[in-house]
Amino acid sequence: MTGSYLPGGLATPATLVFADRLDRNLAGMAAFAAGSGMALRPHAKTHKCRQIARRQLALGARGLTVATIGEAEILASRGGAGQAGPEVEDIFIAYPLWPARDLVTRLGDLAGRVRVTVGTDSAAAAGRLAPLAGRVRAMVEVDCGLGRSGVLPADAAGIARAAQRAGLEVSGVFTFPGHSYGPGAAAAAAADEAAALGEAAAALAAAGFGSVERSGGSTPSARLASPGALSELRPGVYALNDAQQVELGVVSMSEVALMVAATVVSRPAPGRIVLDAGAKVLGPDRPAWASGYGRLADWPDARITGLWEHHAVVAVDGDAPALGEVVAVVPNHVCTAVNLVPELLVADRGQVVDRWPVAARAANR
Repeated sequence: MTGSYLPGGLATPATLVFADRLDRNLAGMAAFAAGSGMALRPHAKTHKCRQIARRQLALGARGLTVATIGEAEILASRGGAGQAGPEVEDIFIAYPLWPARDLVTRLGDLAGRVRVTVGTDSAAAAGRLAPLAGRVRAMVEVDCGLGRSGVLPADAAGIARAAQRAGLEVSGVFTFPGHSYGPGAAAAAAADEAAALGEAAAALAAAGFGSVERSGGSTPSARLASPGALSELRPGVYALNDAQQVELGVVSMSEVALMVAATVVSRPAPGRIVLDAGAKVLGPDRPAWASGYGRLADWPDARITGLWEHHAVVAVDGDAPALGEVVAVVPNHVCTAVNLVPELLVADRGQVVDRWPVAARAANR
């Protein structure tokens, strides 16, 4: 990619999606899942965008994964006059919901429009879903080594029985191998995921549950998933990719479909430039193993070393962008960057061809 790839005349900072890269990323993961005999249920918290969701569904995704009821409500809506039917007909809220009364009401309304599956990892939470008996399905979350939510695989059957007593159909078990986010960690995380899902599914089978779905996947580990261990993949970042995926070696820079156009507003010292895209556009994420807060697409050795609300300080040696030059910035974590803007500018062949609203932006509940 060169700087000329960016559309001219942009008011910066501007968050862009490159249509050709997006379509290649979506098609590649869809083909991998289909060829491996696994269903694909992409995690829409990455893009929060109806237009991208439509593309994923058109390529064969069985439905969408979301993190919140709010995301589900928005992506299941018609999204504007003249659109026939909901955006998606099958949604999995892959989160251990605590079903407060208002959330139960909203889930019931949502289940009247689309097929809804919810995550749970406690008997207490499962029991509170009883008013939704016969209307929603449940998946039991297990921990495969991340140390976040989810029960031990051996305890999954007890949670499943509680959901069954509440009148819910239990469709299977799910996990998130988030410890794949580390240098050289993806293969071990995929193995942990397979083992945990296998043990949990066996526990449910022994408890009398029939066909048990085994759902997992993260972008770093997705292509290492074993079809015999997983029946469903739920990666999200793959659609757009980011600097973390580049640094982990999961993708190349040519596979990054979302970038932020930013202007060099200052060159205060040799080897240092300042951009007009700070944490309020790029997001503040920087894991301990990352070499910076983000990258410049056309300067492979440059790193964002300091981030403030409206300033990004970039260390760049040798040939550096000129004062006033517009550069393409690759955020560390695309999910955060998308959630910070109201719309994505769609670029194709050096032109802005569309504007896609981030419809589920800030839908955190």
